[in-house]
Amino acid sequence: MRASVIQIAVNPDESVQARRTRVAATVREQAGADLVVLPELWTTGAFAYEEFAREAEPLEGPTYEAMAKAASDAGVWLHAGSIPERDPDGPLYNTSLVFSPAGDLAAAYRKIHRFGFDKGEAVLMGAGAELVTVRLPETTLGLSTCYDLRFPELYRGLVDAGAETLVVSAGWPERRRSHWTLLAQARAVENQSFLLACATAGTHAGVPQAGHSIVVDPWGEVLAQAGAGEEVLTVEFDPGKVAETRELFPALKDRMLGLQPPRRP
Repeated sequence: MRASVIQIAVNPDESVQARRTRVAATVREQAGADLVVLPELWTTGAFAYEEFAREAEPLEGPTYEAMAKAASDAGVWLHAGSIPERDPDGPLYNTSLVFSPAGDLAAAYRKIHRFGFDKGEAVLMGAGAELVTVRLPETTLGLSTCYDLRFPELYRGLVDAGAETLVVSAGWPERRRSHWTLLAQARAVENQSFLLACATAGTHAGVPQAGHSIVVDPWGEVLAQAGAGEEVLTVEFDPGKVAETRELFPALKDRMLGLQPPRRP
């Protein structure tokens, strides 16, 4: 399976529409890949809080349309990162979109864990409530977004729902880049899954971004990692290695907590 992880620089001097056009062109250049992944809130920047309401769009808005067309043109499964979604009947959401090679919407995931400690995203956006997986011909994806990476129970839930490849779309700050790499490897190892984590590059809203998108195998080995700038990270991996790893080292079968109510003495 071939994946292209597109690490996008969010430049405040570039209009959102210009960035949509540029990113759509980059997606089209990935024809021949099986899966393409974009980062979190690449239209606005994950820390550009004042832009969320201004640039929020309905689920089937301009980014949806541009990415659906790009996925279809390239013939790829496209995790189009996330957008600030405006629900007509509720708050804003940080919503990820996944398109099939035909350009159809295969899944939408509203970010469950909002970052900000009672500020920023945590108060400007609503929280999602559902775990989301997507079945591809080669593997089942489990979807997550940025701050979700710090909550291992989410990934256990995705594995229980059949996930074999975990995808993290993020706008992670440079000052905590060591956590980014550490947590990506930890989530892959403890869930015996591949993990593809795509981050933004550059600086937006005065916050330098970590970049360093990363692909990790079920043993925690880093298969590929980007640098700090804008980059397309391309990697080939065998999804069959997940089943092989789980059979060879069946740690998931020894889980004791969270599977059933505790026995009373």
